[in-house]
Amino acid sequence: MHKYLNTPIKEVIMKFPQVGKILEEYKIGCVPCTLGSCLLKDIVAIHNLSQAQETELIYRIEKTIYPQRDIKRPAFKQAAKKTAVKEIKYSPVIKRLIDEHALIKKWIGLIPEVIENVDIASDSGKKLILDGLDFIRFYADKFHHAKEEDILFGYTDKNLDIIKTMLADHETARGHVQAMIRALDKGDKKTVFAHLNAYKELLSEHIKREDEILYPWIDRSISTTQVGELFTKFNEAEEKLDKEVIEKCKKFVQEVEQRVQKIKTEKKEVTK
Repeated sequence: MHKYLNTPIKEVIMKFPQVGKILEEYKIGCVPCTLGSCLLKDIVAIHNLSQAQETELIYRIEKTIYPQRDIKRPAFKQAAKKTAVKEIKYSPVIKRLIDEHALIKKWIGLIPEVIENVDIASDSGKKLILDGLDFIRFYADKFHHAKEEDILFGYTDKNLDIIKTMLADHETARGHVQAMIRALDKGDKKTVFAHLNAYKELLSEHIKREDEILYPWIDRSISTTQVGELFTKFNEAEEKLDKEVIEKCKKFVQEVEQRVQKIKTEKKEVTK
């Protein structure tokens, strides 16, 4: 079993599909994950399972991988049923990052409407996309992702695959932004929207993993003293940024909501 505990989860699921179904019963969504490089042992460790649930989960996976072995079921199996859906409670410093996610999710939630309704060939349409890219670069990346990379992840083992995956997502997101800037200069609407949609898909899954898996795991690992340290370090990092730019980013989301709604209303009027 040691061999498979130290194997990337995608490889385990490909060889033993039933393992993926078992994980889903415990609300561990490794099957749809596009990377799947996290080791099985880390997948089990970072999810908020009780000791009984974790023991039962490992038992079921081992039984699936080695059906011929005489593996004894844990004595407290009745206490290890499927994980119940419960509200996640975050420490104040992690809640701060969650709130930042909320604004990022508002923007990426508008992207399908932007793709459908905005003409980037027009000056106003091009400006909206540029403002959206500024939001990504300054708010999502320099304001939010930087605190994760430079501060928060320092309180974890950066060699863990889940941390490497988060960092890889950040780099992929930056690649999408650069590709959009180049395509926008060329007036290549198709490429701009392809990368904008890809960014939306990437960040949607990325934020979900952080909110539901990574952040709760980090929260359980840090002490009250470390929570205070993080607050201080976050404040120091934000003091180095242009507050007017950050406020502009926040206003951008509200403005684009209004802009998209106006375009949709105008389209309805034309079709009447």
